[in-house]
Amino acid sequence: MPLAVYILGLSVFALGTSEFMLSGLLPAVADDMDVTIPQAGLLISAFAIGMVVGAPLLAVATLRLPRRTTLIALITTFGVGQIAGALAPSYAVLFASRVVSALACAGFWAVGAAVAIAMVPVNQRARAMAVMIGGLSIANVLGVPAGAFLGDGLGWRAAFWAVGAASAIALVGIVTLVPRIPLPAERPRLKSELAIYGDKQVWLSIAVTALAAGGVFCAFSYLSPFLTDVAGLDESWVPAVLALFGVGALAGTTIGGRIADAHLFGVLLTGITASTVFLTALALLGHVEFAAVALAFLLGLSAFYTAPALNARMFNVAGAAPTLAGATTTAAFNLGNTGGPWLGGTVIDADLGYPATAWAGGAMTVLALALTAVSLRLHRRAAASRVVAQSAATRSAGASAAAAPRP
Repeated sequence: MPLAVYILGLSVFALGTSEFMLSGLLPAVADDMDVTIPQAGLLISAFAIGMVVGAPLLAVATLRLPRRTTLIALITTFGVGQIAGALAPSYAVLFASRVVSALACAGFWAVGAAVAIAMVPVNQRARAMAVMIGGLSIANVLGVPAGAFLGDGLGWRAAFWAVGAASAIALVGIVTLVPRIPLPAERPRLKSELAIYGDKQVWLSIAVTALAAGGVFCAFSYLSPFLTDVAGLDESWVPAVLALFGVGALAGTTIGGRIADAHLFGVLLTGITASTVFLTALALLGHVEFAAVALAFLLGLSAFYTAPALNARMFNVAGAAPTLAGATTTAAFNLGNTGGPWLGGTVIDADLGYPATAWAGGAMTVLALALTAVSLRLHRRAAASRVVAQSAATRSAGASAAAAPRP
């Protein structure tokens, strides 16, 4: 695996920490900004919305720009967004800083994924994406709990300053260690890249990714108040449980990345099924301390076990447009990260309680499972059609050879 792929994974650590650290800071942010916890939860959705919009938009805008220069510009913008968040005097400014940071994050993911995929063979795509997603997993292991710890001891703004510092370190790594990536001999054409959206398998991949991610983060976004109000844990335990989610995420990414290239649909079906089971168990058993803690780990495992397969599937069905494929996957994940917290906040506002976030998330993953089955059926049908066509072509060629006049 090229060193540059690991540098991209380290950069994603800073991006991922910012994206998910609010899960452990919601009560503090809500108190300081004088808003409700569901309103504070919308800051998670704000980041996800920026990712949804920014990924394809920035992928198109930077399609013909040097890859390394683009990565440097995006990680710099992201760091500035973190500083703006740390200094935000109001909820509106904090919301805006999250959107700006998300736009830069989305562009980095889209361009970084395309660069990582371009540097490895086809049969190592899932592993390359697993390295990048591994940065996200480590963010959940270390970054998110550290943010919660800083927020508890020094205030939630300290977590934003820390991510700003991590972004600066990532910038140094990109400048010094990521090589210049030459543009392809034939410059990418927007029209040919946009053609991928005429494929129903691309739209199925978008839907499955959004629902699978959204289902888990519908519950995870409110895990901090869930642990204290439902499971009865002390606030001091929240960073440790968030770290446990991250440990599960790292383990899931490692396992899924190693087997997804050979068993892609198997990983998708088993992983999404597992997430559904764990969300249901969280809704039913979340009031038991041990169960809530164990299920946090298992949800991280199942969610990130499927992530390399979801990424690789999009690149497989949209291989003709690698930049937009990466952007579309990023947008799809964050479409789920937008819808999931929004749905969770809706059921909380309806006075259904925090366990209802797990029920709502489970409903999303059930739908993702059904659409995965549809995608698999279409995939098998297309594969069978190709076999029939190749067989017919072989017979036709043989018949032509037999009928040809002999000298």
